[in-house]
Amino acid sequence: MQEADFRGVVKMLFYLIAIYYIIKFLARLFLPVIAKKVVEKATQQFQEQAQQQNQQYQDNYNTSTKSDKPRETKKVGEYIDYEEVD
Repeated sequence: MQEADFRGVVKMLFYLIAIYYIIKFLARLFLPVIAKKVVEKATQQFQEQAQQQNQQYQDNYNTSTKSDKPRETKKVGEYIDYEEVD
């Protein structure tokens, strides 16, 4: 059975601290770039989705306004134009 000696524990702590600071340094370098790309991609997807919805709305609007039968209007009576008499 092996026992951990003081030098091994100190060495392990040194490696853990070094790895922590390396990761922290790399995160400061690359995290803003990655975040910017994610935001750009989300913006692009949002714009594409908005364009698709606008296209669908226009298609639905165009097909609903172009009907084969014109709407029938109810004729209730004649229009009478009244003039004032002095």
